[in-house]
Amino acid sequence: MPDGMSPTIHELAEQPRSQQSNATKNSLKDEIESILRERIMVLDGGMGTMIQQHSLTEEAFRGPEFKDHLKPLKGNNDLLSITQPDIIYEIHKEYLLCGADIIETNTFSSTRIAQADYGLEHLAYRLNKISAQVARKAADDITAQTGSKRYVAGAMGPTNKTLSVSPSVERPDYRNVTFDELVDAYIEQAKGLLDGGVDIMLVETIFDTANAKAALFALQNLFEDEYDPRPVFVSGTIVDKSGRTLSGQTGEAFVISISHSDPLCIGLNCALGAVEMRPFIETIGKCTTTYVICYPNAGLPNTFGGYDETPEVTAKHLKTFALDGLVNIVGGCCGTTPAHIREIAEAVKTCKPRIPPSSVSEDYMLLSGLESFRIGQYTNFVNIGERCNVAGSRKFAKLIMAGNYEEALSVAKAQVEMGAQVLDINMDDGMLDGPCAMARFCNFIASEPDIAKVVYIAAVVMVYHGCSCNRSAHDETHQVPLCIDSSNFSVIEAGLKCCQGKCIVNSISLKEGEDDFLAKARKIKKYGAAAVVMAFDEVGQATETEAKISICTRAYHILVNRVGFNPNDIIFDPNILTIGTGMEEHNLYAVNFIDATKAIKETLPGAKISGGLSNLSFSFRGMDAIREAMHGAFLYHAIKYGMDMGIVNAGNLPVYDDIHKELLQLCEDLIWNKDPDATEKLLRYAQTHAQGGKKVVHTDEWRNGSVEERLEYALVKGIEKYVIEDTEEARLNNQKYSRPLHIIEGPLMNGMKTVGDLFGAGKMFLPQVIKSARVMKKAVGHLIPFMEKEREEMRALLGKTEEEAKPMGKEDPYHGTVVLATVKGDVHDIGKNIVGVVLGCNNFRVVDLGVMTPCDKILKAALENKADIIGLSGLITPSLDEMIFVAKEMERLEIKIPLLIGGATTSKTHTAVKIAPRYSAPVIHVLDASKSVVVCAQLLDENLKEDFFEEILEEYEDIRQDHYDSLKERKYLLLEQARKRGFCYNWLTKSKPVRPQFLGTKVFEDYDFQKLVEYIDWKPFFDVWQLRGKYPNRGFPKIFNDKAVGEEAKKVYDEAQSLLKTLIVQKKLKAKGLVGFWPARSVKDDIYLYATEEELESSEPIAKFCGLRQQAEKDSASADPYYCLSDFVPPLESGISDYLGLFAVAVFGVDELCKEYEKQYDDYNIIMVKALGDRLAEAFAEELHERVRKEFWAYCENEQLEFSDLRRIKYEGIRPAPGYPCQPDHTEKVTMWKLANIEGKTGIQLTESLAMMPASAVSGFYFSNPESKYFAVGKILKDQVEDYALRKNMSVAEVEKWLGPILGYDPE
Repeated sequence: MPDGMSPTIHELAEQPRSQQSNATKNSLKDEIESILRERIMVLDGGMGTMIQQHSLTEEAFRGPEFKDHLKPLKGNNDLLSITQPDIIYEIHKEYLLCGADIIETNTFSSTRIAQADYGLEHLAYRLNKISAQVARKAADDITAQTGSKRYVAGAMGPTNKTLSVSPSVERPDYRNVTFDELVDAYIEQAKGLLDGGVDIMLVETIFDTANAKAALFALQNLFEDEYDPRPVFVSGTIVDKSGRTLSGQTGEAFVISISHSDPLCIGLNCALGAVEMRPFIETIGKCTTTYVICYPNAGLPNTFGGYDETPEVTAKHLKTFALDGLVNIVGGCCGTTPAHIREIAEAVKTCKPRIPPSSVSEDYMLLSGLESFRIGQYTNFVNIGERCNVAGSRKFAKLIMAGNYEEALSVAKAQVEMGAQVLDINMDDGMLDGPCAMARFCNFIASEPDIAKVVYIAAVVMVYHGCSCNRSAHDETHQVPLCIDSSNFSVIEAGLKCCQGKCIVNSISLKEGEDDFLAKARKIKKYGAAAVVMAFDEVGQATETEAKISICTRAYHILVNRVGFNPNDIIFDPNILTIGTGMEEHNLYAVNFIDATKAIKETLPGAKISGGLSNLSFSFRGMDAIREAMHGAFLYHAIKYGMDMGIVNAGNLPVYDDIHKELLQLCEDLIWNKDPDATEKLLRYAQTHAQGGKKVVHTDEWRNGSVEERLEYALVKGIEKYVIEDTEEARLNNQKYSRPLHIIEGPLMNGMKTVGDLFGAGKMFLPQVIKSARVMKKAVGHLIPFMEKEREEMRALLGKTEEEAKPMGKEDPYHGTVVLATVKGDVHDIGKNIVGVVLGCNNFRVVDLGVMTPCDKILKAALENKADIIGLSGLITPSLDEMIFVAKEMERLEIKIPLLIGGATTSKTHTAVKIAPRYSAPVIHVLDASKSVVVCAQLLDENLKEDFFEEILEEYEDIRQDHYDSLKERKYLLLEQARKRGFCYNWLTKSKPVRPQFLGTKVFEDYDFQKLVEYIDWKPFFDVWQLRGKYPNRGFPKIFNDKAVGEEAKKVYDEAQSLLKTLIVQKKLKAKGLVGFWPARSVKDDIYLYATEEELESSEPIAKFCGLRQQAEKDSASADPYYCLSDFVPPLESGISDYLGLFAVAVFGVDELCKEYEKQYDDYNIIMVKALGDRLAEAFAEELHERVRKEFWAYCENEQLEFSDLRRIKYEGIRPAPGYPCQPDHTEKVTMWKLANIEGKTGIQLTESLAMMPASAVSGFYFSNPESKYFAVGKILKDQVEDYALRKNMSVAEVEKWLGPILGYDPE
């Protein structure tokens, strides 16, 4: 060792592997996880930043040991652990003293691959071990000094080479490193780190996920064979605002690709500052159940490569991450110093950590390439293209055998263009080097950006399995996921080693016994792939239904219970076998597959079903039309019973309804074994119908129909030949179609609706839908010039050019500006384009942002263009998640622009349940283009928009309730879990609560009714009479315009006005009420009230109001807290003075009037006076609440709101009532009445069932918290009921009686 080294460190360098006990090692993960559940941990900052401050020379880097080394060593920071250990030790120590819980070893580049640049690859193990020991000593010293345990993370950098991108433009398949080389290098590095005593393994700064998978593979090997497992952290690097790694992956795809290694934490570091990193950290958090780590740079680099962001600014940004529940570990990367870490540690000290969701994928299979790909209940049948198979395609085999791989890519392109969503790649041929051929072709695919330059219109996603080195972040092409197919497992491994994403292995089975099956399954899991399991066992191939089910069940339990396989990553192939062979024992093969599929899906949760379709019809090879008809008919039924995917020739699948009826019947007889002569009949049909009936399908008889029938037929059949002339014929029919738009809204949309119906019913497959979309695009393209001419003519009538019209405000000829975008991750735009055309032709200015549009671009465009409406489009299921994210961002940024949701995968239910609750402005699902104009017009009509939004709110609330009611198994949080995730108001930084003008009560003996009349909400009055106008004539006074009920409503209203005036003048009614205020603090879910502020700290409360907390588990995409009313009052220990108000108001005299009307047998006026009494009591509550806000409590003394604003709750604070959703327990009224002596002071009584007398009465609490809101407690569990009973000093049975409607369990 060189002179000058600290003796202590020198001694550490000579120590053997850490001798920690197994118990200590085994508890590390649990120990760290327990801390992460309680608080946010802090990682250290930049090592390189601190080293640079020492301005070390070449000699300092070399030290005595390397003074004669042949290569320059300055800049090899990792070497300083050997040559300048004291400097590294002091840097570690400084970070620890500034609040870091975890320090990283100085080993970012300590692999033999990275050290080869310096000629020091032989030092890799030693570098890692000594660096770990230096960090270990620093952590242990500070642990002893402070009494707070510190941890060491072994840093494993990405190396300076990449598995996913070729360094040679001329050789796209070339790689300068292999997976195995990386694994070996990482094993060597990890051994040194582990022997040096690290606590955590940190695979960081990942720019190529394939490299990271090699590191994780290495760690899994070590933990299986030589070392006790350590917690693993994985941190990727998003290189710019595109949200992708350098090798092209999105955050979601990155998480899916590495989650198989079961890391404790996943996150991001480097490249970006905290501000730029935020949306990508949010993305990571939404798609992982792990904890989230985030250590950004100190902002973006300046022009000189330095970092200017101050510690305070970095800490401020990371604090917002913490407050918004995004992170569990925070720290710093480039440009950060101990000062940054000190500020960060202080900023997050009191913040609650992110609570990882219990599940993010539910029953979906998650795959990834450059983007995520989900297969589940809401995705349609997945076509696995079969042509990239040397055994199945003569053309492909010939090209591969000749070494013409680039030309072989054309086969893959053709499959994708015809609708394949996954590419099956098979290189099984005796004349081929299978592993080499597989690796080379996979590398070619990874570097080919042109696979899938088509527009899709099905609920599926196309994702890359690699990228070219010059790929743009906004490239509109997407490579499909790969299915690595071979009977030789070494060929499968060769393919897996080339895929940075998560792909499918096809296949493994039990035919070689359990040991072989287990070994292969464990390797597949280690590579992070899904697996197809064939229905084979030691006996052979399963042909009977029972055997298929038995084998698959056995394999499932082995995979799940012994290998730890995710059930959603298991795909069973129960063997599609050939029928129509003439052998009786084969007749039930199709039925057996379908029956087995149904049973497997019912009994093996999460499992998917696939099969090779071509096997079915092998008996009819050469008869293409017969084979295609059999495939179409079989798939139609198999999909209904649970088949999720299949290996198919994607371009040759007929539409079920298009199969000639006679042929279809013959195929179905054969498939279902209904006719013993089915095979012979099918052969006779083939012989008499031109080799299978191709000529029967393609006739021109349809040309004899009307132009509407012809256009619809062309769309459904995907025939482009005549569509221009038919569209023009329709356009020239001015009497029927006065505007070109009407052709789109009429026959073209009708045709596409038919296509949609057939697709949804499983009677059309993706390739046919693509053809239909092309026909639609061609027809619309023909009409666009005529529509633009029409719009120019309209503009000319106003005498304005487009540019002149823009600044004219009210003279702007457009109805409004609409920003349209297909959301990030989605390339489907046909539907959006049609909406744009329709809106443009209806005089809206349309700003079309195209496809793959990230959230920030959408919002920026909306603000720059002063958009009136934003429209989001998406076809694939992940687009729904992106729409939720856009809505949440709009809410976070306080944007209030109406949001329209559209696209084939969207629905009104999804919009109502998942998207609308995230955004307070209007969110409206638009079914199709024909509805968009009406919706946009209503949203921009000042006279209609409020009522329209209210109508939508009510409708969506009903949809949400129906949805939650329909859930068979609603999940709940335990009460303590819900409390930890309750609403948190920052009482220390927000403005202090206002003191009311008085404490105690104020009574109103005879309130002036004239003050209340203008506060009457008349809508519930008409509801009493069952008079409900239809939109836009629902509300008062628009109901009078309703054709059905308007006249009767006006009559009833006039009579009510007359009676009301009489009652007030004759003083037949009397309004009495009370308000009161008391100092208040919260204790968990209860609110304690005190007589005076002075008694807050010392005395017992004079009253306690008990609250109930939400327990029903919220949507995984939601960050909403679990509310309780006590959350809106500061905790007892906070020292903050706040107050709680209560009120009770009533209208007396109604019962007496009803008795008089009863004597006169006047039922009409009995109903009328009760309805008016209720309206007056509600008006009294509304008017009094306004006075409380502006006068008695005066926390909003300058409030100026219209009555319509009051009805829409646009004021601050709330007035919830016991017995209603915020606090469903009526018994809380007893405490209210006792505290304020309500009966004694007002005469308002409580009945035995705690109803108020008189009936026209309202009571409740007042909260002034500006963030308080109305909510529904919803269903609760027994743990809360028991806790509540204890707090209220009641029996559980009595509480269950009062809370019966909200119990989430059967009390019996």
